[in-house]
Amino acid sequence: MAKKELNADERLDLITRNLQEVIGLDELKKLLEGKKEVSVYWGTMPTGSPHVSYFVPFLKIADFLKAGLRVKVLIADLHAALDGVPWEILDKRQAYYEEVIPSMLKAIGVDISKLEFVRGSSFQLKPKYFEDVLKMSMKNSVNECIKAASEVVKLGDNPRLGGLIYPIMQSLDEEYLEVDAQFGGMDQRRIFVFARENLPALKYKPRVELLNPIIPGLIGKKMSSSIPGTKIDVLDDEKTVEMRINKAECVEGNPDNGIMAFLKYVIFVIKKDNGQKLLIKRHEKFGGDLIYENYSQLEKDFMEKKLHPMDLKQAIAKEINILLDSIRKNPKLKKLYSAAYPN
Repeated sequence: MAKKELNADERLDLITRNLQEVIGLDELKKLLEGKKEVSVYWGTMPTGSPHVSYFVPFLKIADFLKAGLRVKVLIADLHAALDGVPWEILDKRQAYYEEVIPSMLKAIGVDISKLEFVRGSSFQLKPKYFEDVLKMSMKNSVNECIKAASEVVKLGDNPRLGGLIYPIMQSLDEEYLEVDAQFGGMDQRRIFVFARENLPALKYKPRVELLNPIIPGLIGKKMSSSIPGTKIDVLDDEKTVEMRINKAECVEGNPDNGIMAFLKYVIFVIKKDNGQKLLIKRHEKFGGDLIYENYSQLEKDFMEKKLHPMDLKQAIAKEINILLDSIRKNPKLKKLYSAAYPN
């Protein structure tokens, strides 16, 4: 049976589900109604090793593809250098990202044949791009660039010049990747606004900006490679996953934590799309197994203390290990990881 073609409203719902904000919503609607093919890009720097929270943007990439968007994944090697990755290790980080990202996308059922992977330096070192970097740098002050980069780049008390160039380059990437929209987390918002304000000054059109929520880490902060204990690496073994989940913050009755956020934005999205329910195993003396169709049901029981954090942790550790199983079996990844992250 042929797959039903989505109309503009259905495509919009799929593109925007679980997003925290859309800058340029009316523009997006017009694009979906009038343009044959709409394109979007998501960029990532090959800095710290990817962790399980990367499944949050990857599930949105899956949504974009289902909605008929053309998707480009930018692996921003020069941005990583500007953020402090040593030049001598940059290619090794790049190689790891180019292998691990497709592995993660395949693990959640994304057909990567529909994706285009682009290395930033493939176009960012061209004369015209550099000329535009200079033009945009002449239109912005140091303070404006610091403000735009403040939530993304490690600036410190005495910012390096490279960190100030970062938002200029990210703005120009929208034009040089020839896309209609950019997708990223809420920590990118200032750069997205910077792009919308600055591209027209160079006679380029502003793009639609799609913003994902930032989910908490396992110890109450943003899940990050640079904050020890807040992340589960995609190559962590089953026991490590269980240990980190068991140590994660999850106060009984309070849903404001990384465990619940991961359930909402990853596990239940996957379950819904596959027509599945979440099973939480419990001993009969504690009431027996629980089955949930959606996050709202689970959150209600958790807030009413009908669902204990330990039962929840055991269930989510199992679900994460299922997700990571195929990634761990990729024979190339451990070797590439060792070269990219020698310490």
